[in-house]
Amino acid sequence: MGHEIRREFFSGPLSNSPPEHIRPHVPIATDLEWPFGKLDSLEADDIRETSYEVFFTACRSSPGFGGRTALAYYSTYQENSNGDGAGGPGASGRANGVGMAPTSRVKRALGLKMLKRSPQKRMGASGCGFGSFSGPLMPPEGHKSGPIHVAVRPRRPLTSAEIMRQQMRVTEQSDNRLRKTLMRTLVGQMGKRAETIILPLELLRHLKPSEFNDSHEYHIWQKRQLKILEAGLLLHPSIPLEKSNAFAVRLRDIIRSSESGPIDTGKNSDTMRTLFNSVVSLAWRSANGTPTDVCHWADGYPVNVHLYVALLQSIFDIRDETSVLDEVDELLELMKKTWSTLGINRPIHNVCLTWVLFHQYVATSQLEPDLLGASHTMLTEVAADAKKPDRDALFLKVMSSVLASIREWSEKRLFSYHDYFQKGTISVIDNLLPLALTAMKIIGEDILLTGESPEKEKEERSMNSQGNRVDGYIRSSLKNAFKKVIEGQSIGCVFDDKQEASEALLKLAEETEALALNEKEHFSPILKKWHSIASGVAAVTLHSCYGAVLKHYLNCASQLSNETVEVLHRSGKLENVLVQMVVEDSGECEDGGKTMVRQMVPYEVDSIILGLVKQWIDERLQKGQHCLEKAKDTETWNPKSKTEPYARSAVELMKLAKETIHDFFEIPVEITEDLVQDLADALEQLFEEYIAVVASCGSKQNYMPVLPPMTRCHRDSKFMKLCKRATPCSIALEDPTHHHMGPGKEGLLSRPTTSRGTQRLYIRLNTLHYLLTYLNSLDKTLSISRRDSRNSTYFSANNRHRSNKTTSSSYFDSSRSSIAAACQLVSEVAAYRLTFLDSNSMFYESLYVGDMVNTSIQPVLQVLKQNLTLLCAILNDRAQPLAIKEVMKASFEAYLMVLLAGGHSRVFYRSDHEMIEEDFRNLKKTFSTCGEGLIPEDVMEKEAEIVEGVIDLMGESTEQLIEDYNAVTSEASGKEVVDAGHKLPMPPTTGKWNRTDPNTILRVLCHRVDRTANQYLKRSFHLGKKR
Repeated sequence: MGHEIRREFFSGPLSNSPPEHIRPHVPIATDLEWPFGKLDSLEADDIRETSYEVFFTACRSSPGFGGRTALAYYSTYQENSNGDGAGGPGASGRANGVGMAPTSRVKRALGLKMLKRSPQKRMGASGCGFGSFSGPLMPPEGHKSGPIHVAVRPRRPLTSAEIMRQQMRVTEQSDNRLRKTLMRTLVGQMGKRAETIILPLELLRHLKPSEFNDSHEYHIWQKRQLKILEAGLLLHPSIPLEKSNAFAVRLRDIIRSSESGPIDTGKNSDTMRTLFNSVVSLAWRSANGTPTDVCHWADGYPVNVHLYVALLQSIFDIRDETSVLDEVDELLELMKKTWSTLGINRPIHNVCLTWVLFHQYVATSQLEPDLLGASHTMLTEVAADAKKPDRDALFLKVMSSVLASIREWSEKRLFSYHDYFQKGTISVIDNLLPLALTAMKIIGEDILLTGESPEKEKEERSMNSQGNRVDGYIRSSLKNAFKKVIEGQSIGCVFDDKQEASEALLKLAEETEALALNEKEHFSPILKKWHSIASGVAAVTLHSCYGAVLKHYLNCASQLSNETVEVLHRSGKLENVLVQMVVEDSGECEDGGKTMVRQMVPYEVDSIILGLVKQWIDERLQKGQHCLEKAKDTETWNPKSKTEPYARSAVELMKLAKETIHDFFEIPVEITEDLVQDLADALEQLFEEYIAVVASCGSKQNYMPVLPPMTRCHRDSKFMKLCKRATPCSIALEDPTHHHMGPGKEGLLSRPTTSRGTQRLYIRLNTLHYLLTYLNSLDKTLSISRRDSRNSTYFSANNRHRSNKTTSSSYFDSSRSSIAAACQLVSEVAAYRLTFLDSNSMFYESLYVGDMVNTSIQPVLQVLKQNLTLLCAILNDRAQPLAIKEVMKASFEAYLMVLLAGGHSRVFYRSDHEMIEEDFRNLKKTFSTCGEGLIPEDVMEKEAEIVEGVIDLMGESTEQLIEDYNAVTSEASGKEVVDAGHKLPMPPTTGKWNRTDPNTILRVLCHRVDRTANQYLKRSFHLGKKR
C-alpha cells in the first residue's frame, strides 16, 4: 500500500471480552457523519457479534463453516515469524482443487496493492481452529479452577471461517455456542435455508445459562438477542407494523421484563412460548398478507445496513487497518450469502462497500490514498446503478445518505484546501476532487431522474457543473486563506493608527502576492485538470479580497499623506501581478481573458476627493454636536408655541440637517452612493444621540411606592383605628400641583391633577413625533437629490450604475426604531408619574381606606377623566393612543396595589367582591369611552386579565384560597405542604401579581377579615391580629 507500516498479527488467545484497544465494528471518524441512522438500543459490539452470527449461519453449508469439507488454503493473511509453517511460494492453490488465486481480482479492480508478505503461510492449531498458541485456553463449561494449559498442536492452514472469526473479534466460546445452536436447530432439516431461520430466537431457545461463564454474562447475551429482535421486528421492520399489533405488544413486554433479569427460556416456559409465537408471527408477515417463504427479522433499514457494514469492515487487516486482505474476493463472495437474510442487493452492496472504503480512509488518518482511489472506483459502480430504471427505494435512500456524507466531508476540505493540504499532501487533491465531483454528479442526476421541477433541474445542473464547483472551491479556499493572513496581522485592530495601518497594508500586499504565486505554482496545475483557468480565478479572488481591505483603509484615512500614497503604489503593483496572472491563464480563452479581467474591480485612487468630502461632512457634524450639547444644557421641554407643541431644540436640529443635505448635493464632486450613505449615517448618529436626550426622563420605578410589609389586621383592631387617624405618607418626589383629598371631598375636584412635570413629559412625546415626521421628509429629500445627481456632470457612469442597484430608499430606519422605543419609555414614565404621584392622594393613598362604602372609586374616576382630557389636549393625535394605553396600564397596576399592597389600613370581606368588580368595570369604561377607538377592546381586555383574575380570588372562600395557596406552593417547591403548626416560608414579593402567584394569594388572605384566614395565617406564618 502507500506506506510500509505493518502490525504483528494477534497470536495469543482471545478472551470473552475483547481488549479496550480493539476497534469497534466501524472505526471512529470524528468529522465524517454516519449516514445510516442510529440504533440507539444497540452498541457497536452487539452489531458486530450479530453480524458474525448472521454471516456464519448463511455460510454454514460452505467449507470451513460446518460443511462436509473445510476449505484449507494457503493464505497471505498471516506471517509465520518462526518460519516453520508448511507450504512455500508455490503453494497457493486450493485444497481439493479449489484454491485462492495468487492475486485478488477485487483488489486489482480497485487499484489496491497486494500485501506482499513473506511466503510463509498462516497456520492454525488443528484442534481449535484459531491460530497457533501455547497459552491458556478458556476452561471447559462448568470448570472453575482456572485456565488450562495445553500443548502446541500441529499447524494447519486457516479456513475462511477462522479468518472471519479473527477479523470480527469473535471469541472461540461464542463461536462454539453458535455452532451448537445451528446443529440443534437443523437436526433433521439440513436443507433449511438461512433466510428462514430467525437466528436470535433459535439462540435463545437452544442456549442455556449453564453454557455461559456466569449468569451476568448470560443476561447480557440474552439482552443482546432481544434487542436485536426489537430493532429488527419492532423499531425498524421491513414491513410496516401497526402499533396495536398484539404480537408486538407481547414482545415489547417480554423485552422490557428482561431488563431486570434474564427471562426463562425453558421448553415449558410460558414466557418462551409467548416469545416464540410473537417473534414467528412478526417475522413471517408479508406486505400483502399472502404466505411467504422468507422471514423478515433483519432486513429492515437501517438494521440490515448496520449489520452488513459491520461485515464489510472485516476486509481490512486487523494488523494494518489501511490494508485490505488479499482474501477479499472469497470473503465478499461468502458475504453475498447474507443478502437474502439482510435484504441486500448488488446496488446496495456497492454503496455500502464505497462507504466502508471511504470511511476507512478517513478513520485511519488519511494515510492511504489508495483507499480514496478505491472509493472513487466503487462510486462509478454506484453511478451506473443509479441510472438503472429499476432502482428500489432503499437503494436510493442509502445512496443519498452515503453520498451526502462523502460530499460534506470532501467539500469541507476542498472549500479550505489551503488549510488541509500542504506541500507534501497536495497530491491527495488528485484523488479527493474527482470523488467529490462524482458524488455531486450522481446526486444531481438522481434529482433529475426523480422528476423534479424544471427550475430545480436547471439550478442543480448549474450547481453541480464541474467548472462551477471547482470555481467555488478555489474562491472559498483563497478567501479563507486571506482571512487567516488578516487575522495573523490583526489588521482590523490597527486602523485607528494611521502609521500602523499603512505598514499593515504594505505587509498584507506582500503576503497576498506570495499567496497568489504559491497558488499558481502548487495548486493550480492540479486544479487546471477540472478548471481551465484555475489560476485566473485565484487571482480574481485575491484581488477582490485585498480590494475590500484597501477600501476600508481609505475610508479611515481622513486626509492624504505619504503613507497613503505608498500604500496605493504597492497596491497598484499587486494589482498588476494579479492581472498578469489572469491574462497568462486566459490565453486559450476565446475572449483572451477579458471576461475574467472585467471581474476585477479597479482599486480606487481618488482618496483626496473622498477625504475632502469626508472632512466637509465632519465639519457639519461638529455643528450638529454643538446644537446637541446646547439642548442638553438649556432645554426646558416647554412648547415652542401653542401651535408648535414640541421642543425648540428639535426645530433647530432638523433645520441644520436639512441645510446640510442641500449643501451636500451642491458640492462639485463625484457624488457616489457610498458618500450619500456616509452622510446619512452621520446624521443618523446625531439623531440617535438627540433621541437619547429626549428619552432621558427616568423610569417608572422612580414613582412606584414602596410596598408595605404584610400584616394581619381587622376593622375593629386598635391598630386599624390609629391608621385611620394617621396622614398617609407620600413618595418623596417633586411636588405635584394637587392637594390631598380624603374621603368625602369629591365635590372639590373640578380640575385635573396633572402636574407641570407630567406635562413636560407630554412635550417630550410631541417632540419625538415631530422628529419622526421630519425624518420622513429628510429621507425623501436624500432619495430625490440622489436621483437628480445621476444626471449631473459630476456623476460618473460607474456610480450611476451602482446607484441603480440600490434598492433601499430609507436611510434612517435605526432612528425610527429608536424613536419608537423612546415613545414607549416616555409614555410609560408619564403614565406612572400621573398615577402614582399626581393622583396618588386620590388613588393609592385613599381608595378603600377604612370602609369601602365611604371610599368610593367615583372621585378617582372623575379625576382620571379630567387628566385624560388634558392629555388629549396637549398631545398630538399620533401620540395619544400609546400614552392613554400606558395610563390605563398604570391605573390597573395602582388598583391591584390597592387590593393587594394597600397596607393594614385596607381590609376586605368576601362580600366586597361584587362592589370591587363593579368599580373595576367602571374603571375600564373610563378608558373605553376616552376618545374614539384610542384603545382597542382586545388590548384593554388583555391588560385587564390579571386584575380580573385577582378580583376573582377575592370572591373565593377562605378555605378555597388556602387550598389554592397550598397547591401552588407545593407545585412550585416540588414538596408537600408541611403539617399544621409549622411555620411556612414567606413567598417572595415579585410585584408581578397573578391569581396563581403564591404571594398574591397570601396577600388576599392577609386583607381578608375572616376567622379562618386569621387562624391559618397565625398558625402558618405567625402573623397575628394587630389590636
